[in-house]
Amino acid sequence: MDLEFDRNHIWHPYTSTLNPLTCYPVSSAAGVEIKLETGETLIDGMSSWWSTIHGYNHPHLNQAAHQQIDSVSHVMFGGITHKPAIDLCKKLVAMTPGDLDKVFLADSGSVAVEVSLKMALQYWHAKGEKRSKFLTLRDGYHGDTFAAMSVTDPDNSMHSLYKGFLPEHIFAQSPNTGFWQEWNERDLDDFKLKLTEHKTEIAAVILEPIVQGAGGMRIYHPEFLKGVRQLCNEHGILLILDEIATGFGRTGKMFACEHANVVPDILCVGKALTGGYMTLSATITSKKVADTVCGGDAGCFMHGPTFMANPLACAVANASMELLAQGDWKQQTHAIEQQFSLLLPELLKHELIEDVRWLGAIGVVQSTAPVDMEKIQQHFVEQGVWIRPFGKLIYMMPPFISQPKHIETLVNAITTALESEECFSE
Repeated sequence: MDLEFDRNHIWHPYTSTLNPLTCYPVSSAAGVEIKLETGETLIDGMSSWWSTIHGYNHPHLNQAAHQQIDSVSHVMFGGITHKPAIDLCKKLVAMTPGDLDKVFLADSGSVAVEVSLKMALQYWHAKGEKRSKFLTLRDGYHGDTFAAMSVTDPDNSMHSLYKGFLPEHIFAQSPNTGFWQEWNERDLDDFKLKLTEHKTEIAAVILEPIVQGAGGMRIYHPEFLKGVRQLCNEHGILLILDEIATGFGRTGKMFACEHANVVPDILCVGKALTGGYMTLSATITSKKVADTVCGGDAGCFMHGPTFMANPLACAVANASMELLAQGDWKQQTHAIEQQFSLLLPELLKHELIEDVRWLGAIGVVQSTAPVDMEKIQQHFVEQGVWIRPFGKLIYMMPPFISQPKHIETLVNAITTALESEECFSE
């Protein structure tokens, strides 16, 4: 593998062309293991950015991909439909909560968020109102495209340098009460104030339910989400829930909003939708919202990605949904959660650790100093694990099929990193 060419010519995410971070050459992957060309085998703690929930090289997903590629890999979705898309949308309508029964398929999580925001804007336009603002939370993250960045924390995120170029929306304070703590109803005060002050400007509220992902890996109390839904109902404002990171079992529920028994007006899903095999996303809404959007001057929803409803991706997604339907994910995520609950508190004994938290197949270790990405990544590889931290957060989102020995190895690797000062910046 030509790593020199890679270093000199390929621009990897969140890395500099001036001094690129080391990239490790993968030759194959199976189950929870990633095999490097250099001979090392790494236990995956990231599910390839939270998507590969069933593990790598899964025979059921492989078979679905092989069968579909022999039929048709791609066909435009304008004026044409196909069985993989119909079957997938049937499954999504059946498994999502409440009256979410209109499915718009797209090609990435960020695009699903863009679609949801456009739906909300066009919804109010069709009702004869010009509402251009969104209310969201600080410490949130919704993607790297422009509209998605605009509802991501403008001050405390990787997108802060774009402040001034993006539309400016309304940000409420994130809840402070953790998932396992006693609920403090004052957490809703700032959100309620912002919603009341700007209710005639707001097209929708958008937030990540229960778990704020790349914005800080914060895990908050379900009562906050219940309160948000109630306030949106009182003021007639749409609620968009971004379940791209949390959907399909990651938090121990099929969708994180189920922890609060809340149904959004618009739901965004992606990442694990295809079990990590292909890029695909969906924005799902109610007939009421969809029909209102299409009842305006435009007469339809003005969006149509080229690879929307890609048949190959839909076929693999169907296979992934079939695996979820077997129900093993419930026991698997519960077992991972139980192990995190036993192992992570032990890390609090180390002076570098500020906090640990967990929910379902999510484990978070928050340090007092930022990691040195180059050195800590090398350390993890030497320890036989793949964990990709950022800032002061070392987090794990392992595949659901991970066994206790795998979780223990991941946590042990973090423990040894804490004992190595060079893994952290001063």
